[in-house]
Amino acid sequence: MYAYVYGERRPLPEGFEAFFDARRTAVISIDMHRGHLEDSPDCPCPAPRAREIVEPINRFHAACRRLGVPIIHVETTLRKGGVDDVKGNVAAWRKVFPLYVGPIPNADAHAIEGSRWTEFVTEVDPEHDLRVTTKKRLSVFYPTDLEFLLRNLHKETVVLNGGFTDCCVLNAAFDASNRDFRVVALRDLVRGTNPEMEDAALRIISLHLGIVTDTAEVLRVWRSQLVRP
Repeated sequence: MYAYVYGERRPLPEGFEAFFDARRTAVISIDMHRGHLEDSPDCPCPAPRAREIVEPINRFHAACRRLGVPIIHVETTLRKGGVDDVKGNVAAWRKVFPLYVGPIPNADAHAIEGSRWTEFVTEVDPEHDLRVTTKKRLSVFYPTDLEFLLRNLHKETVVLNGGFTDCCVLNAAFDASNRDFRVVALRDLVRGTNPEMEDAALRIISLHLGIVTDTAEVLRVWRSQLVRP
């Protein structure tokens, strides 16, 4: 087994086996919906770099289903009328993110329930996958029932994919670690604001929160545990 420690690939010593225990793991896929991924001028919170990982995530999830590892798709959904955000306590990102990227013309439409922006772009299998649809800020745990779901599934490790690496993925890693879940971030299946911010976020995760590794390594270990010769 290997991981990326502050960006450097290294073999893991003994003591990290639980991070790769498929039977105690759930995959968390974060905010892979049209509100981030649609290639149109009215996309309310564009994450264009994440478009390139849609099909790789679909392939990874298909492998997870074959192995029996549960997938939880988390999406941001805000009530109509804006009481959860623009007409209530405005989320900080709406103020500060445009300082870097410039004005986002349709930002007020981001994640409004019933809109097309909350539709997943990645594949969701209704027979096997689970959904958490009450995320309203940057963390998948707030104010959602994700922790409740993970405890009832008896899962102790979360494998993270999706976007933004330097925003919601990083927040998920912090909150999961603070709740004593083991964290694995898939460096090839997360995307962020830009390569520099992706790298910085993954370095932070590797130093303080969990394991950063590749999809191929996770699947290799899982298959060795779950697939009979």
